[in-house]
Amino acid sequence: MSTYNKKHEMRIRRHTRSRFYFSGTSQKPRLSVFRSIKHIYCQIIDDEKGATLACASSNEPAMREGKVNGGNKDGAKRIGSLIAQRALEKGISTVVFDKGGFQYHGRIKELADAARQGGLKF
Repeated sequence: MSTYNKKHEMRIRRHTRSRFYFSGTSQKPRLSVFRSIKHIYCQIIDDEKGATLACASSNEPAMREGKVNGGNKDGAKRIGSLIAQRALEKGISTVVFDKGGFQYHGRIKELADAARQGGLKF
C-alpha cells in the first residue's frame, strides 16, 4: 500500500468517526470542508433533508477570474468569507464545523477564521 492510500484511508476513517457525533439540522446546518492540493471546497448542508444550502469553492469561475489560488491560505480566507456571506444571505448564522478529517491547521483554520469574521458562529 502506498503512503498516499494509507493517508487517504486514515483521513476517511477520522471523518467517518467524527460524523457519528454531529450532523447538520435545519436550525444548525453543517459546514463541511474539503481540500485538495490545488483547491478548497466548502458546503453548508442540512443532513435531515439531505440538501446543500450554500456552497463556495476556489474552482468557481468568479474565483478563477480573480486569480484565487485554493492551494494557499489567502485563497482559503477568501472562500471562508464568501461562504459566510452566502450563508447570511440565506438566513444561516450558526453552523456545526466539519473539518472533513483534516487537521485544524493551515488552510482549514484560515477558512474557519474567515467564516467567523464574516459572521458565522460555530
